[in-house]
Amino acid sequence: MSRYASRAWRAFRPEALAPRPVGVARPAAACRILGLDPGSRRTGYGIIDCGAGGERHVASGHIAVGGSSLAPRLRAIFDAVAALVEEHRPDEIAIERVFVHLNPDSALKLGQARGAALCAALRHGAPAHEYAPRAIKLAVTGYGAAEKAQVAQMVMTLLELPRRPAADAADALAVALCHAQSRRLALIAPPARAAGGVRIARSGGA
Repeated sequence: MSRYASRAWRAFRPEALAPRPVGVARPAAACRILGLDPGSRRTGYGIIDCGAGGERHVASGHIAVGGSSLAPRLRAIFDAVAALVEEHRPDEIAIERVFVHLNPDSALKLGQARGAALCAALRHGAPAHEYAPRAIKLAVTGYGAAEKAQVAQMVMTLLELPRRPAADAADALAVALCHAQSRRLALIAPPARAAGGVRIARSGGA
C-alpha cells in the first residue's frame, strides 16, 4: 500500500505550500469564473466562485435565440452575455475551443456565435482562457472521451447541485471547473506573462 493517500484535485490546496510571513494574513485566491459553451442557437453559461474552500455554484443556464437570420441571433447572444457580465461581474472567462466541423457552414456559424459571446464577456477587461473539449472532459471526469451525461453527472457531484443540470449549462460549468483546476496549478507554477495585447490562454489538445 502506498504511504500517501490519494486525493482529488478539488481537495488540493496549493496555497498551503506558500510561506506566510509572521503577522501577515495569507490572501485567499478567490475568483469568479464565467464558463461559456457557445452555440448559434443555444449558448450555455455557468458561473462559479472558486477559492481556498473549493468551488461554489453561482448561476447557470442557457441563452436560446431563434429566427432564421444569423445577424439578429448574434446580437441577441451578445446582449445576453453582456447582461450576465453586468450582473455577476466575473473575474475571469473560460470558453470552449471550437472543434473542426464536418459542415463548413455550421463551423462558420459556431465561430461567429463564439466571437459574439466572447466579445461581450470581455467588455470589462476580464482575461479569457480557451480549453479544448477533450481537456475539459479530462479535467472534470478524468476521461477525455466522456459522454455528455457523464460530464453533467460529475458537474452535479463536484458542485454539490441538487439535480443534474441541463446539457448546455453542464458543459459551461465544466468549462469553468476546468479553468478552476488550471488556475490551481498556475498558483504553483505561474506561466510567463505575455508582453501586452489581448491573449487567450489555450490548454489541452484538439
